[in-house]
This record gives sequence, C-alpha cells and structure tokens, in this order.
Amino acid sequence: MKYVIACIALFFTLPFFAQKMVSETLTIKNGKIILPGILSYPDSGKKLPLVIFVHGSGNIDRDGNQAGINVKANYIKSLADTLNRKYIAFFRYDKRTAVPENIKLLIKDMIYDYLVEDVKKVIAHFKNDIRFDKIILMGHSQGSLTAMLALNDAIDKYISLAGLGESMEKTIIRQISAQSKELSETARQHFEELRKTDTIREVHPFLMALFAAQNHKFIQSYNAYDPVEMMGKVNIPTLIINGDADSQVRIKDAKLLHKAKPDAKLIIIPKMNHLLKEVNSIEENQRSYYDENYPLSSVLVKEVTDFIKQ
Repeated sequence: MKYVIACIALFFTLPFFAQKMVSETLTIKNGKIILPGILSYPDSGKKLPLVIFVHGSGNIDRDGNQAGINVKANYIKSLADTLNRKYIAFFRYDKRTAVPENIKLLIKDMIYDYLVEDVKKVIAHFKNDIRFDKIILMGHSQGSLTAMLALNDAIDKYISLAGLGESMEKTIIRQISAQSKELSETARQHFEELRKTDTIREVHPFLMALFAAQNHKFIQSYNAYDPVEMMGKVNIPTLIINGDADSQVRIKDAKLLHKAKPDAKLIIIPKMNHLLKEVNSIEENQRSYYDENYPLSSVLVKEVTDFIKQ
C-alpha cells in the first residue's frame, strides 16, 4: 500500500519537475548607464504575464543583495523563482547604484528622477514583446514610489510592496526621532536649510552619511514627491501589501496609500518582514537580512499570484 501511495505522489509531482525554465541575461541602457538584469519564465508555449520589479533604496542588485553592508537575503531572486513556477514571467535588474561601471557617473550627477527614467527604459524594452500578454509593475519600499512615477499605458497592473506613505523628509525625521529627539530636530533643520539654500553649511557628524554634499540633489529631488499624492493619480488595478513584522515601513503607510486609492486591494500579511520573508521574532527578522534561507511569505505569493491572474 505504501508503494502505491509513493507512486501516486510521484505521478502528481512530475509536471513540476518537467517544467522547463528559461533565463535570459539582458542589459538595458539609459544613456551611459547600464542596467544588467535577468528575464526568467517557464517555457509554456503560451503568452504569460510579466512582472517588472523595482527595488528599494540602496545599492540593490537583481537578487536583492547589497555589497558593502553584507545584505544577502536573495529575496528578489526567491520571488522571481517562486512566481515563475506559477507561470508568471519576471524581470529583475541591478539598480544603477549596484553596478560598478556606473559609479563614476553617479558621483558627478545623481537625482531621484533618474531611477524613474531607468524604470521607464525597462518598460519600453518589454512594451511590445509578444511573449507577454500583460505587464505588472511591482515596486518595493522606495521602489513603490519610483514605480508609481514610471507608470504609463504599457502597464496593466501595479503592486506596492512595503511602500512609504510619507515623504522622505517625514520618514527620516520619524525614524531618527525613535533614537534621538535632539538628532531628529537637527535633521529637520538640515532639511529646511537645504530647501531654502540648496546646501547645508555644517552637517552634524552623526548625519553625514545622509546629508553629505554629494547627496543634496538626490534628497531634494526625492523629497519633492508625496507618495500619497502620487497614489491618488494611479488609474489601473492596484494591490497594496505590507507585513506586520516590517521594522522599516509601518502598516500605517500602507493604509495611507490605500486611503488615497480606496479601490486598491489592501493586504496586511502576518509575520512578513520588510524583505518579504516570514519571521517569528525580532531576532529572526534581523538574521533574515543576512541569511537567504528564510522563506518568502506564502501569503504574499498567493495574494500576488491571484492579483496578477485575475
């Protein structure tokens, strides 16, 4: 009897193992900036939906890792692999700040809007690709706003993952305030001075990483956008997701975005952290940034898959 059960189990798992995956290495250019990436999809012989993933802040590569700060979560790759098995194509690329060849150009000139232009270049690359029957733009963290700003008539659906519901300035001041009220007041003054004079004469040593002179243009251009205002302009089917174990973006942010677009679907996922992983404690949350073995939230995968295939 055990032999029969084993044979039945093998019979039902064969389609999964027989599924052939295609992986194409692509490099998309935005002027002199290069954006290397990977397009992956199951070779089903049918048109598939395509997800274009837009990263959060920092030097994030196509897999969801960051050199220099030892983030090795592989969450973007895990999401791509998982959705591929659901017959969804996925394109993920190295953010311009993660590509060594781009760095010398970024030192001279870097504003937030360039990230939006990068996404638009990616969209244009796939706009007329007959292999895909619809394109879904998925923005994570900072990428939630970046994706919103890049939306055009080539995009059929939009997904916000752990997107901020406040401006950069309000978010930074709130986050610093949780550690030091005095330092948060200094940060507020720095933002105000930058807004009025386009510079900061004397940056507090503890805030140098944020307010260094080479960051001023980026801060000003990023801070010019209100995510709630931008969400109110989105006119395509939208899914807003946040995890209740997210230590970087609050549930309140997701609710603010939803208030701006009430017809969007809002999902708050238990035990999901900022990197879309399922964690059961603060310690696991911290370790998940450096250990790729923490699983993606199964609820996330289901909600995203259902939304894409509706």
